[in-house]
Amino acid sequence: MINLKKILLLTTGGTIASTGRKEGLIPTYSAYDLLECVPELLFMASIHGIDIMKVDSSNMQPEYWRDIAIAVHRHYDAYDGFVITHGTDTIGYTSAALSYMLQGLSKPIVVTGAQKPISYFDTDAKKNLRLAVQFALKGLSGVFVAFGGKIILGTRAMKLRTRSYDAFVSVNYPYIAYLERDFLRVFTEHVPNNTGQFKLDISLNTNVLLVKLFPGFQPEIFDYAALNCQGVIVESFGVGGIPFEKRDVAAKIMDLALSGVSVVITTQCLEDGVNLDIYHVGKRLAGHPIISARDMNTEAILAKLMWALGKTSNQRKIKSIMEQPIAGDQNRQAELSFKN
Repeated sequence: MINLKKILLLTTGGTIASTGRKEGLIPTYSAYDLLECVPELLFMASIHGIDIMKVDSSNMQPEYWRDIAIAVHRHYDAYDGFVITHGTDTIGYTSAALSYMLQGLSKPIVVTGAQKPISYFDTDAKKNLRLAVQFALKGLSGVFVAFGGKIILGTRAMKLRTRSYDAFVSVNYPYIAYLERDFLRVFTEHVPNNTGQFKLDISLNTNVLLVKLFPGFQPEIFDYAALNCQGVIVESFGVGGIPFEKRDVAAKIMDLALSGVSVVITTQCLEDGVNLDIYHVGKRLAGHPIISARDMNTEAILAKLMWALGKTSNQRKIKSIMEQPIAGDQNRQAELSFKN
């Protein structure tokens, strides 16, 4: 008798598990409902299912990240890998959060979803579920996103398209694997090494603000942030451009950081990352306790900042945590590459 690997399917809701109602799509399917729709999965692995929650992806909350991480931790020793079904709109945030909250992984955690419910005849759910299980059986350690025939590192996944089945891209990082017809080509050299003993670390502080700059931006919003937030992420222009004429946003950001708020500067651009050493205003900011996001994506920055703030209120320690690569979330050479 063949001993199949044991995979735990954890469901959280999302489009993949939804059915159509008069009021719109609502997550209703259980883990075993999903498995009944893809019966061939039971020949690939010994799969069990647990329903954690049934929420639309737009209702996913940081508190729910904790619930998912706790479920993995509770069943960690009993399974060879984990597949998590999730709504697509916030997969990037959840996969990044799990990458920080589950330290020292030696097993795969694969997050997947679908653009159309699994009950639809033209759904992409079955393909994505098969891909997730197929990759989980490879036994590579870490958090990953399986979608549209591709495997993406959990800290690098971003939803780029609202309707296309090829919805997700890997930002500033090579794909971990992709399907070539029916063959899954895996690039093990792209999987970061997970060191240390496996542990659950669900410290989170959600008192964070995400701000996108635009021409005409009113810098007074940072006065509110100074009184009400412990962390602020600023999506700047280009490699780190921040206005200082007419409306002096740069000065307000300096004041905000000096007041004790942890400020992270990232870019609105999808690829290549931020570098505060390129322009004059960026250099001024880099001289203060400002955190550089390097080539991290916004989803990972947000999750990591909440996680770091949950550990300490010390601004220097938060900066150290944020600028230290974890689970492949950033490239230390990203800033240096601009200078070469």
